[in-house]
Amino acid sequence: MYRHLLIPTDGHPLSMEAITHGVELARKSGAKVTILTVSEPAQVFASGGDQVADTPDEYRRHMRNHAAQGLDAAATVAASAGVSHDKVLIEQDEPYRAIVRVAEERGCDLIVMASHGRRGLPALVLGSETMKVLTHCSVPVLVYRSPAARAAQQTAA
Repeated sequence: MYRHLLIPTDGHPLSMEAITHGVELARKSGAKVTILTVSEPAQVFASGGDQVADTPDEYRRHMRNHAAQGLDAAATVAASAGVSHDKVLIEQDEPYRAIVRVAEERGCDLIVMASHGRRGLPALVLGSETMKVLTHCSVPVLVYRSPAARAAQQTAA
């Protein structure tokens, strides 16, 4: 069925649900998994020096530590399921581009990613990395929505 899944994570609890789902799919398919975290580079926008809390180096160190924790948690899920996996951390200001590039470079045949389910103005303003991946990638994408989010959406309808 599938040979190599890419599972991007942003460290959000919903991403962990998607990781669990993707790892189980990989286990059943005999596929390997690449777990990807994309951290955004340090950007300084301030009118005065006293407004900057971290230096770019401190920011990068903090982001790497945060990303490493998320990647390690995801790797634990994969290892517990007996799924072959690797971890990738990329710094990129447009996460969807990194996701598409990694999927294509590594020959992934499925991307499993979470959708936070933003609607209305937040979806328009913030955009959706999932939607951007769907739009720009030729690799199939399985979009994971948590059962709680689906139930809430059905109740609101």
